[in-house]
Amino acid sequence: MRKVADRLTREHRPTFSVEFFPPRDAADEQILWRSIRELEPLDPAYMSITYGAGGSSREGTIRNIARVASDTTLVPMAHLTAVGHSVSELRTVIGHFASVGVRNILALRGDPPGDPLGPWSPHPEGLNYAEELVRLVRELGDFCVGVAAFPYGHPRSAELDTDTAHLVRKLRAGADFAIAQLFFEADDFLRLRDRISAAGCDSLLIPGIMPLTTMRTLRKTIELSGANPPQWLLDRLEPLSDDPKAFRAEGLDIVTELCERLLAEGVPELHFYTFNRAKATRELVSRLGLRPPALLPAVEPLARA
Repeated sequence: MRKVADRLTREHRPTFSVEFFPPRDAADEQILWRSIRELEPLDPAYMSITYGAGGSSREGTIRNIARVASDTTLVPMAHLTAVGHSVSELRTVIGHFASVGVRNILALRGDPPGDPLGPWSPHPEGLNYAEELVRLVRELGDFCVGVAAFPYGHPRSAELDTDTAHLVRKLRAGADFAIAQLFFEADDFLRLRDRISAAGCDSLLIPGIMPLTTMRTLRKTIELSGANPPQWLLDRLEPLSDDPKAFRAEGLDIVTELCERLLAEGVPELHFYTFNRAKATRELVSRLGLRPPALLPAVEPLARA
């Protein structure tokens, strides 16, 4: 049974992981699997597949994560949310993951269907907090469990101290690590790491990284971070909005600079959101030296500013 925690503790150099979302149709599934196969030779520490807003893509997550477990050399991690599920249904899903060889679960409370910032209403026979889901997963078997962290605080948290306390409770409930939601500057992540440490928690915190290749990915980063981007970032990217090639080159330069700072600060692992594409992640892995050269397939060189 391959576990994320084992991969992360056994590596003696910085590594990376990748995240995908479930395909909407057969064409999307071909794109997903082409990207998985292109990244597989780079031996990421693990790969994950999201559960979808409101649990809407449950079947796609289960089907594709099972295929990763059986047909690839990758270490798979499945996302799981409490949205719309009774405890009995959650037990069934967790049991199915175990039956297909998936022993890594990212336990999330999840967002309300339709409006992520709308009022939260738990299933009448379900769970109300990610902390409870962590405990449930732990009770059901020998799983490695991850949780989400928010550098700027969860949108529902009144202030950062309260949000940090919630995160520490999730970790102490049995989570092995936390993946930080998107952020713009290394210091935003490092301050979160410091808050966790000040609370007496030494659990591993992993930064989530979005390759900035298009205006769409910039907008998605802003949306998922829940924070306004710094002016210096907009000054570098917005003038290039009508030049896709230049925007992509500058965006990857910015992300490379961010990752280099994180690695210099001792961050042992970077988690890349792929948008189900492989090329930008491969280029960043190559730039950052996260895989030995012998494992790196050829990529087109990018001009550096």
